[in-house]
Amino acid sequence: MKTNLITREGFEKLQKEHDFLWHERRPEITKVVQWAASLGDRSENADYQYNKRLLRQIDRRIRYLRKRMPDLTVVDHSPEQDGKVFFGAWVEIENEEGEFLRFRIVGPDEIYGDSKGYISIDSPMSRAALKKQIDEEFTVRTPEGEKMWFINKISYQNALS
Repeated sequence: MKTNLITREGFEKLQKEHDFLWHERRPEITKVVQWAASLGDRSENADYQYNKRLLRQIDRRIRYLRKRMPDLTVVDHSPEQDGKVFFGAWVEIENEEGEFLRFRIVGPDEIYGDSKGYISIDSPMSRAALKKQIDEEFTVRTPEGEKMWFINKISYQNALS
């Protein structure tokens, strides 16, 4: 079961995607499908078949967004969160081998596409880091065994400062 939390930026991105698909992309592809259909035999018409398939994909994504977005809860940063890892935090961690990771804890709907460095609140790393403070350590169970990590930085800005 997916967590229904999302950052304000993530929700706005989903809203923009929906609006783009509904108001721009779908009408554009619909015109191409109508034009291709007017040419006659649809069984051998590659333009028609390709764009009809594309239209079904667009419609499927629009249906998903319309069903999913009302279920989402937008979580805004609260000053009480400062100094601890909570939803929406940018976190920099380090392990004993000196490996560094930097990520932002977000909802599962935000980790796809061009969301560099985002991990889901449902991931084992996020769950283990939640409520920790700078200089605290935590353990994450991985397929290779347990790994110890240390919190170096926590920020609720768009980038760690």
